Amino acid sequence: MLMKSRFWTLALAASVALSALPALAQKTQSADFVVAVVNSEPITNSEVQAAVQRVTEQIKAQRQTPPSNEELRKGVLERLISDRAQLQLAAEVGIRIDDAAVDLAEQNLARQNQMEVDAFRQRMAKDGIPAATFRMQLRDQLTLSRLREREVDARVRISDQDVEKALAEQQATNTDPYAQEINLAQLLIAVPEKADEKLVSQLQAQAQALLVRIRSGEDFATLVKQHSDADRSKGGEFGLRRADRYPPSFVQATHSVAVGAVSELVRSGAGFHILKVLERRAPSALAKSVVQSHANHILLRTGPELTQAAALTKLGDVRQRIVSGKTDFASAAREFSQDGSAPQGGDLGWASPGMFVPEFEDAMNRLVDGQVSNPVVSRFGVHLIQLVERRHVDLSPRDVREQVRNQLREAKLDEAYATWTRDIRERAYVELREPPQ
Repeated sequence: MLMKSRFWTLALAASVALSALPALAQKTQSADFVVAVVNSEPITNSEVQAAVQRVTEQIKAQRQTPPSNEELRKGVLERLISDRAQLQLAAEVGIRIDDAAVDLAEQNLARQNQMEVDAFRQRMAKDGIPAATFRMQLRDQLTLSRLREREVDARVRISDQDVEKALAEQQATNTDPYAQEINLAQLLIAVPEKADEKLVSQLQAQAQALLVRIRSGEDFATLVKQHSDADRSKGGEFGLRRADRYPPSFVQATHSVAVGAVSELVRSGAGFHILKVLERRAPSALAKSVVQSHANHILLRTGPELTQAAALTKLGDVRQRIVSGKTDFASAAREFSQDGSAPQGGDLGWASPGMFVPEFEDAMNRLVDGQVSNPVVSRFGVHLIQLVERRHVDLSPRDVREQVRNQLREAKLDEAYATWTRDIRERAYVELREPPQ
């Protein structure tokens, strides 16, 4: 149930994507009513119903089972309240999304769905969503994203001490015997449940004699076939598995035993075990290699002297000149880019995942070698990106540290965003209203 709940919460957050759009040609209620008020701004029943339908269709498209109508409606309403409070905060702090940014987002969505913008709008109209309504949803999502960057992302910092602590914990995990994977084989001399002390001593002596023979060089698998009271197939081998899937007494008995060697006798309720260590693997939580990207870019910083719309238009023209062969990317970067990489033709060098802001990295990851992106908006301004090439590289100790830093930052971002969202919700005045009788 937890996985389903988390899924439909995420579905609502991403409900503006075309892939999630259902047929929304629903009949408008003749008498709509207010279900909640957020800081004097109403949320209507029709808004909740439309959002519920969007989420339901997305969940079904992913072949998931929706929660109950009551649970779904409650979650959708809470999300709308939270978003409304955040949009109000964005307006208070002066965040504005201009038409050019909405245009670009709409173009990106159309391109992702392999459609022209006009066809994209016609498809939405057919699904019962006017273009103006969808553009308003896009503007809201861009606003919320910009607000999160300002209020949450920019404030999360990972110190060197945080990285050292995480690496130490990783090392501790690697040496934890229960986190390792081991493959054991056993020879069991069974002890009947109601055996007296004399029989137990005889069976123990038999097991001890077999242990001596093994340590003297006799083949373990052969002796298993001849004497073991457990499964004799595959020489008594259990197969490679995490150590915590074995009885603790087996792990403790073999922890210091070298691969290929056998343990002392292990007493259990089943009898006397001789355990041979066939294989041992330490866990590896960190990737040993990554795919790096080598990219060039042109950056235009937006502000009073250059609006975002003007920057988008200008870089669109520059891209056309590059694609048509009238100039090359490096020359254009030296002429137009306002980034420190301009003298090097916009060369950003090799970069591992997580080194760039998400908008930049997402656009770069969709490119093939030599391709130039459309203009990309980030909090730094407007970019034009050219992917030079990609490569697989082994991680150096410094790279591993950066990987850990990025992992910690992502975890802290999720935690900080959840806390920030709750705080905004708690600070808002919210009045829930019952439907009219």
